[in-house]
Amino acid sequence: MAEPSELSRYIESYVDSSSTPSQQAASLDAVGGLVKTDSLTLEALVRELQMYLTTTDNVIRARGILLLGEVLKRIESKPLGSANIHTLVVFFKDRLADWRALRGALIGCLALVRRKSVVGMVAGTDAKAIVQSFLEYIQVQSLGQYDRKLSLELLDCLLERYSDVIASMGEELFYGICEAVDTEKDPECLMLTFHIIESVGKLYLHPSGSNTNFVGDIFDILEAYFPIHFTHPVGVDAHVQRDDLSRALMAAISSTPLFEPYAIPLLLDKLSSSLHSAKIDSLKYLRACSSKYGAERITKYVRSIWPLIKDTISAYLEDPDFSFTLAPLDGFGPSKNELVIEALSLLQQLILQNSSLLVSLIIDDEDVNICIKTTASYETYNDIPVQEKKKLHCVGCILHVMAKTSLSSCNEVFQNLFSQIMDSVVPSQRVKFGLLYLCIEVLEGCRKLFFEHPALQYALEHQTCCTELNRFSTQLFNAFCSVLAVSNEICPLDPEIYVGVKGLQILAMFCSDVFPVPMLIFEEILKKLMSIIIEDSNKMMLWEAALKALFHIGTFVHKFDESEKAMNYKSLVVEITTELLSINDIALPLSFKVKALSEIGTTGKKNMLTILQGLTGVVFASVSDVHACKSSRSFETAVQLLECYSCKLLPWIRENGCSEEFIVQFAVDIWTHAGNSMDFCAPFEEKGLLDAFMKVMKVSVASCSVDSQNTIILNAYTVLSSRTNFQLNKVERIPLTPGQYDISHRDESILSLFASAVIAVCPKTHIPNIRVLLDLFIIMHLRGIVPAAQALGSIINKLASKSSSAESSNDLTLEEALDVIFSTKLCISTSDMSQRTNGTNNESAMVITDLCLGGANDRLLQINAICGLSWIGKGLLMCGQEKIKDIAMILIGCCLKTEEQPLDPLVMKYAADAFHVLMSDSDVCLNKKYHAIIRPLYKQRFFSSMMPVFKQLITKSHPSFSRYFLYRAIAHTISDTPLIVILNDAKKLIPLLLDCLSILTEDIQDKDILYGLLLLLSGILTNKNGKEAVNENAHIIINCLTRLVDYPHKTLVRETAIQCLLAMSELPHVRIYPMRTQVLLSISKALDDKKRSVRREAIRCRHAWSRH
Repeated sequence: MAEPSELSRYIESYVDSSSTPSQQAASLDAVGGLVKTDSLTLEALVRELQMYLTTTDNVIRARGILLLGEVLKRIESKPLGSANIHTLVVFFKDRLADWRALRGALIGCLALVRRKSVVGMVAGTDAKAIVQSFLEYIQVQSLGQYDRKLSLELLDCLLERYSDVIASMGEELFYGICEAVDTEKDPECLMLTFHIIESVGKLYLHPSGSNTNFVGDIFDILEAYFPIHFTHPVGVDAHVQRDDLSRALMAAISSTPLFEPYAIPLLLDKLSSSLHSAKIDSLKYLRACSSKYGAERITKYVRSIWPLIKDTISAYLEDPDFSFTLAPLDGFGPSKNELVIEALSLLQQLILQNSSLLVSLIIDDEDVNICIKTTASYETYNDIPVQEKKKLHCVGCILHVMAKTSLSSCNEVFQNLFSQIMDSVVPSQRVKFGLLYLCIEVLEGCRKLFFEHPALQYALEHQTCCTELNRFSTQLFNAFCSVLAVSNEICPLDPEIYVGVKGLQILAMFCSDVFPVPMLIFEEILKKLMSIIIEDSNKMMLWEAALKALFHIGTFVHKFDESEKAMNYKSLVVEITTELLSINDIALPLSFKVKALSEIGTTGKKNMLTILQGLTGVVFASVSDVHACKSSRSFETAVQLLECYSCKLLPWIRENGCSEEFIVQFAVDIWTHAGNSMDFCAPFEEKGLLDAFMKVMKVSVASCSVDSQNTIILNAYTVLSSRTNFQLNKVERIPLTPGQYDISHRDESILSLFASAVIAVCPKTHIPNIRVLLDLFIIMHLRGIVPAAQALGSIINKLASKSSSAESSNDLTLEEALDVIFSTKLCISTSDMSQRTNGTNNESAMVITDLCLGGANDRLLQINAICGLSWIGKGLLMCGQEKIKDIAMILIGCCLKTEEQPLDPLVMKYAADAFHVLMSDSDVCLNKKYHAIIRPLYKQRFFSSMMPVFKQLITKSHPSFSRYFLYRAIAHTISDTPLIVILNDAKKLIPLLLDCLSILTEDIQDKDILYGLLLLLSGILTNKNGKEAVNENAHIIINCLTRLVDYPHKTLVRETAIQCLLAMSELPHVRIYPMRTQVLLSISKALDDKKRSVRREAIRCRHAWSRH
């Protein structure tokens, strides 16, 4: 039990008007917590509050009642007895008469009314008493916004939970509600107002009820708000948006059919308004009202609504998009205009309700019939006048909606309009474009009807739409084919090609087993489209349209795996597409074959399997042909197919949940072929084929489970150990240079392929004989084989540490692997040969770090060692290992040229660029796709640890030669660091960033680094958190940027520099005005730049600076 003195302090703090809001809130929370946890009973609280609840001091009484109400609000889920609830109801409903304490009374009543039956709720008689007191004492519209909101919430809750009890109040209730909500303007209160009227309409305003006298009065309140015109102050987050209000008002207006005589005329009148929002809302409300009021009440308005719908569609409908690259599967795609969308939705709703009347109005409509007749006189789309095109599209959309809405309306369209259209399609004459367009809209609407309502498919046999479609199917097929032939004879017109191909596509995509079009037509459609694929690759627009149509058809029929259509598609499209890869005597270019292969393969899992099986055979046959005949054509085929597999087919297999069995088998087949072929990837020193195989291997391994990865790695290791000359059991004897022990192209290719598999494995995947493989990768990366270096980095990244609790599947810990890499001594002989030793006291024995610092006096060897160290460092950095600091210091040491340590400039450049490897996001390895271990914020930590080191070295390094490479390393580090980190230390970093920009402007090889730095600077300039630092350094920033405006080596550098100057113009006038002349003079040079994008930015920048 709470101590009385403690409770008194809380109460005094809350009711004391001198207490701060935070003190009052804390006291309320404390009291509520005591009651909620049973440390204080509600009765004890009321006794303690008695003097505050009954005092004549208005302020204290109001605060006391408010405290009790707020406590009740906090214990709504706490069980209370019926006697206690009744007592509280009596108290609070009486307090509704006390206008000075009204807020507390409202909160208390609302908290009681919201209680649920399981914890004790207000009795019906008490609820009625609250309503009576509410109507008697509260003048809602005279209250402030918050109290009005509480009042309306209370009224809304009473209507929702006690509607049966308060229904007997009759006229008093309706008058009170009208008075409470009339002239309300606050958005939050209006949401409650509309919901209250919606509840009244649903609960009490029935056509057969006795409360019809108040319908007009209630609707008068609603009518004043339509259409909703609501704007909230700029910069204020509004809890209620216009759309919320509009939906709430729509629900209120459509809540009862008794509103029909008032609502429908109002909406029809507003539909003729010039106000765009009024038109949209009118259409939305008409649709909602027609659904709620019922067909009987709406029928008398149909003749008035139809012309308005037709005029709206005609006025606002855009031209159809005849591009296959943008158009969707169904017809010509829905309109993007909201008015048209709503008009068509209303039309569909009215057809569902009043099918016979509205359909007859449309069929007999003079404009519709004139359009159909007029269209028959124009042969091509371009022949049709602009206004006639709009009418044609309007009629097409209307027929589409009619055909897709109901079976009866679809039958009427086919019987009265479709047959009329088809009678104008004379086989011996040239087919008119407009007629085929209307056919497509009707066919697609009919297809949608059957597809979206599967139950209708089994009632089609004797339906008019089915018989008519079956009767005209051959004529339609011939018409669509003929328009394609005509369009090709003249010129590649978009609309004609689109209509012809889209028509064939829709014909082929009616539901399978109840398809009203003969199967022979389906087969002919596939043959026609495939003939375009094979023969018409020179007609790009037609070829791409045909391929897209085949894709949609294949995707559709793949849903019916065992149907005759699916089998026909497989034999006529999928298998022929696969066979095209092996046929060289057709005019279809290889790139087109590959594109067709990828599109057709992604139509379904079974089709993909067929495609993959064919692709595998062609790839290995091409590789064999490359080895046997040195065929460049076969080389190109293999490379493009491998690229297609890795970039398109394999991602689709993963996304669609296909079995990884084929992926594993393909990877294993690559290793089998590599092991059996004595010339694997050897003939091409540019390694295009090897690169393609490596990419396939990486993405294949990465997409498999650990068990499957183990299978692939084991096969790979078997080939590496038994089918090459590496002799892994004697790897320590292999020299570093090729002088005595030369490595064949084949062995190098297999090692690179093996490295690519290792790069992509999961941390839990087992790598056999990993210790020996580390030795091999160390040796091979020093020979310049970059995948070996990347494999070393990946292994280091994924090995478990001794201190880690992670379970490891390998026989080596991270610490042991690092010891192997950094402690293994390499012996450099006097004849420039190197071999691994066991730590003997040979004078030329050195570790990899010695090689990085030039200990071997071999530039190429030093560069390779730095390259390897950078990838090893990246692996350590990403997993958060401290060893990265030592590696970073070694790389920095390679950037510093001293008398004791003279370094080659190329070596220093590679050392500086190693920081780009460390910090950048790599696509080839050590990323999320290839299961790298990535510790959060690793870039931020590395940046924070390295910047003090860089700054110290910059101040100490006297030769400008070393300073250049240090700045290059710094540039890589800060360019690849997240912007938010840079912003936190922008004041100190901006001078360093500007020094990098100044030093790196001279060498053309630095142009990409320069661009990266400018992007970083741009991010600082445009972020509000960088404004202060920019303002302090405005002068030196502008000086630096003006020197880059005419940078000759990269357009993006000039363009970004000008954009940065434009951002600088936003700084305070007094800060940048002294540099105005300098900037304008610099920008004047860019106005004559040879690149248009630079000139455009220069004009914008000059305009901005001229205003200062």
